[in-house]
Amino acid sequence: MVRNIYGFRRRLFNLYIRIVVFLYISSITIRGKIALRNYRRVLGRLEYFLRRMRENKFVSIDGRVRIGLYIPGVPSNAFKAACDKFTVFNDKLPCTTVLVSVTSACVFKCPHCYQKHDRGKDVEIGKLVETVKAMRRHGVAFFNIEGGEPFLAYDRLRAVCEAIGDLSEIWVNSTGFGMSIEKLRELKRRGVTAIMFPLHHGTPEAMNRFMDSDKAWDAIHRGIAMCHETGMPAALNMCLSRDQFFNGEFEACMEEAKRLQAAIIQIIKPKPAGGWLDGGAPDFSDEDLRQVRQKVLMYNHDPRHRDYPAISAQIMEEDAALFGCTCGGTDRYYLNAKGDVQPCEFLNISFGNINEEPFDVIYCRMREAFRVPRTAWLCEKYAGSIAATYRDRGLDALPLTKELSEQLSAGWDRGAPTPLYAVLEGRKTDLRDRRTVNGK
Repeated sequence: MVRNIYGFRRRLFNLYIRIVVFLYISSITIRGKIALRNYRRVLGRLEYFLRRMRENKFVSIDGRVRIGLYIPGVPSNAFKAACDKFTVFNDKLPCTTVLVSVTSACVFKCPHCYQKHDRGKDVEIGKLVETVKAMRRHGVAFFNIEGGEPFLAYDRLRAVCEAIGDLSEIWVNSTGFGMSIEKLRELKRRGVTAIMFPLHHGTPEAMNRFMDSDKAWDAIHRGIAMCHETGMPAALNMCLSRDQFFNGEFEACMEEAKRLQAAIIQIIKPKPAGGWLDGGAPDFSDEDLRQVRQKVLMYNHDPRHRDYPAISAQIMEEDAALFGCTCGGTDRYYLNAKGDVQPCEFLNISFGNINEEPFDVIYCRMREAFRVPRTAWLCEKYAGSIAATYRDRGLDALPLTKELSEQLSAGWDRGAPTPLYAVLEGRKTDLRDRRTVNGK
């Protein structure tokens, strides 16, 4: 069951989530997981983080309320695992979100696909399962599993979900192709929270054209219907051009999303990656982004739109005033189907391949390169450099090799440190209330 949380119920939930956090942090302090001297500091970090979620529309999915797309629902073991992020003081804060591709197989040919030039054999399933378990040990509380089309490699999808267990939340990205009632019921038993489908256009003709198949629209809608039949929540992601936000198509997509009873919508800013690496990603001016932001806020908070699905928009989450660029294991990273560990799915570089090195070694190397969270959108700022290297060297696959990636990224200007993480890590004072989260 999906229900938006607003008005008095939202205020009540804000109190409830703070009680949940207080009780959990108190319990692990009593058990000795947190030093007593850090108790107030952890609560301060969490309170600061929760305050930054106020622009989001809260939604209850199967009795668990989520305050952001990649924040596990409350109450759950996964939410508690996400809270553990804030208990670390002697190292970079743990990364809690990862996107994992279980296969490159797909019947559709979307022009924007960030895997467009990823060529290679799917990594051996035992190695993938071992890596997923390592990711969990490193603090991942939210797994986003995808393909290609993961239902075309269902045994691999099921094995990965089994390996994750109930300490992390699992979402699956799918086009609906290869899906069945039986598979959905099994995944729900294994803890999958929701299936996310694409909806980049509001009509069958435009969507089929975009995905280069006359089966795309029907596959997506059949998949959503099966989700409703099995009680599996269905979410949507929309990758929309600048024009679509101003010619009425965004509103048409929102009407379709409401009709489909979507649990939540992710709006993805078109990125120069994969198929659009060397051109094709629509440009947005600062004024365009401001107007898109206003549209998102209207659907999330205007009482006239309270029955529409909650929207999680990348342009807002990645704003310098909020999370900035979270790639490289700051708060997300990507494992592609052939085993490359990438800072982000939209950044076509690799820090190593799990077929060649242990995941822990690669992960630590990447995290060290991205030790200080910063604000520049690297996928946009340096897409031209990646494309030129790919083209000039006559390469036949992406991401770039570890060696080329290290050479290219070593001199990148990643922008200013992200203020939010600087406050959480105690490197900066929150000027709004003139205190630090360290209590100093």
